Amino acid sequence: MKKIFLLFLIIAFKLSTVAQKQYVTWTFSQKKIAADEFELTFKAAIEPTWHLYSQIETPDGPLPTLFDFTKSKDYKLIGKTTEPKPHEEAEPVWDGKIVRSFSGSAVFKQKIKALTNKPFSVKGFIDGMACNESQCQKFSPSPDFNFKIEGAEVAAAETTSTVTETATTETSQQVAAVENTVAAVKSNTNEAKISAPPEKKSERTYLGLFIAGFLGGLAALLTPCVFPMIPMTVSFFTKQSKTKAAGIRNAFIYALSIIAIYIALGLGVTLIFGADAMNNLATNVWFNLAFFVLLVVFAISFLGAFEITLPSGFVNKMDAKSDKGGLIGIFFMAFTLGLVSFSCTGPIIGTLLVQAASTGALAGPFFGMFGFSLALALPFGLFAAFPGWLNSLPKSGGWLNSVKVVLGFLELALAMKFLSNADLVVQAGILTRELFLVIWIVIFALLGGYLMGWFKLSHDSEMKYVSVPRLMMAILVFSFTVYLIPGLWGAPLKLISGFPPPDFYSESPEGFGGRKAEANSNNTAHEDLPEHAHRGPNGIPAFDDYFVALAHAKKVNKPILIDFTGWACVNCRKMEGQVWSDSDVKRKLSEDFVLVSLYVDDKKKLPAELQVEVAWNGSKRTLSSVGDRWSYLQNTKYMSSTQPQYWIIDGDENHYSDSTSYDPDIAKYILWLDRGLEKFNAKK
Repeated sequence: MKKIFLLFLIIAFKLSTVAQKQYVTWTFSQKKIAADEFELTFKAAIEPTWHLYSQIETPDGPLPTLFDFTKSKDYKLIGKTTEPKPHEEAEPVWDGKIVRSFSGSAVFKQKIKALTNKPFSVKGFIDGMACNESQCQKFSPSPDFNFKIEGAEVAAAETTSTVTETATTETSQQVAAVENTVAAVKSNTNEAKISAPPEKKSERTYLGLFIAGFLGGLAALLTPCVFPMIPMTVSFFTKQSKTKAAGIRNAFIYALSIIAIYIALGLGVTLIFGADAMNNLATNVWFNLAFFVLLVVFAISFLGAFEITLPSGFVNKMDAKSDKGGLIGIFFMAFTLGLVSFSCTGPIIGTLLVQAASTGALAGPFFGMFGFSLALALPFGLFAAFPGWLNSLPKSGGWLNSVKVVLGFLELALAMKFLSNADLVVQAGILTRELFLVIWIVIFALLGGYLMGWFKLSHDSEMKYVSVPRLMMAILVFSFTVYLIPGLWGAPLKLISGFPPPDFYSESPEGFGGRKAEANSNNTAHEDLPEHAHRGPNGIPAFDDYFVALAHAKKVNKPILIDFTGWACVNCRKMEGQVWSDSDVKRKLSEDFVLVSLYVDDKKKLPAELQVEVAWNGSKRTLSSVGDRWSYLQNTKYMSSTQPQYWIIDGDENHYSDSTSYDPDIAKYILWLDRGLEKFNAKK
């Protein structure tokens, strides 16, 4: 259907080129708003039944409206072109995507600053398309505009409040930079600011959470708390029901009750604490430390030191309610299963909810818990429908405790990630990459030894021989352990990118003996770094101050790649490990761009003179940490709070790309970089 529509669209474009009628007509006006500032107005008159699209691009959707200004030394743009609030609607012809459009008329505005007192022109063209219910018309030819500006009353010397190399002290530079940020954000507050659409979590993210939840549910099924319940519960429904059909129906209601209970649990936790509050788990030091301790306690419990159970009185009350007949009784029977199995499912649920919290939305916990509960509930429904399958189930025994011990080792390894998050956020430098990998190597080596039967724990039964499945699992674990070892010498370890600390957060950033630097194919590791720069991910020269990067970009005449990132951001580490490590990407970032990585969760305190009070999200707030400063910049100037998020701009903050975020497709990322670089070079 989509191909047919695209073919139709091409034909419509051809016809519209021949036809003379234009369904959108433009008028232009201008007014002086300050001695050296002007406001340019673009008014679109749109024919009835037709609509014009917003500047905000919909991926694989209609062409957005674009205002292309011819570069000139006589003026510079102030901010972005503004537009009225568009109508948002899911359009079937664009595969149900949310499309933003205008009907009747639309007024766009752009402010400019004159850099000369002589008359000059602001030229350019408008690109885009208009559609009705049956056809579309691309602007052909593209409407041109030519504003005649009288010039500034007094020649305006181009100024910048970015940090310059001639500033007397670095502190005074930073003060000027922060004041510029606050002033820039406070200006033009009465008009809508055009930016990339609010970042939405991709379908891939939610699918990943669903799969993680489903796998977690399968793991929970194989624990001693849940597995023995399958034949007992199904037999109960089959025997107590008057007919086979009634037994199957009741068992399926039981399974649906399990799904409803676990989804309600996930959404309830998120609603109580709030999606944004849950998202703080990824960056808050105390939350990360608390989950580290919690997972270690659960891991020790799984390894057999003690049992974690809910109060017996509460469990007994719920069990008594399950004796009642009807739907209420079935529901409370499912609720009792959740309580009885808590000691085995609790750690898995807790870990899953932390993963889901990183989405910052209710959909994350929903998909995660739906996957978990579906895997947990499926056996009850299927074995009730086909009771003969029960005979094929393995008998309960010591192997269930082995599953629990394996989960304990995995919980212990995962706990180290939360401890690493806390260490990274405060930049304590304790849990470096090498130490993290050493701990993981020891944990997985011990897990492999346990699977081979080289040692036993307290609740293990006698093992006469190693089964083939157990041997296969041991081979995988030992292979993974050996794979981790070269990471101590600087190997990228792409399979686990995002879990260990980044390569530059280590005791030896260049690898033991500097061998990693010598192996750098770009030889960038031996080049002199620009002033205020440092070695970032994969040895790429990087800045950590937005305003310093602006000044340096002007000096070297290169575009800037803004990297809004976070120390505790798993997807940020994955992009650095899987995409930025590619030789072509690394070369482009090192040679063609000025990279600035802004960590929005950096807890280092700003100097007192930089701790300014700003209006943020409807309230007054003091920027007290480095992370606050960059988070405020991203929220107010770039209208987003997603990490990672990448923009391409120049030293004057002109944009040469829409933003992009987490996407491990290397070819797509290179294409995005090349397009931004091409636009920058075209306007030199």
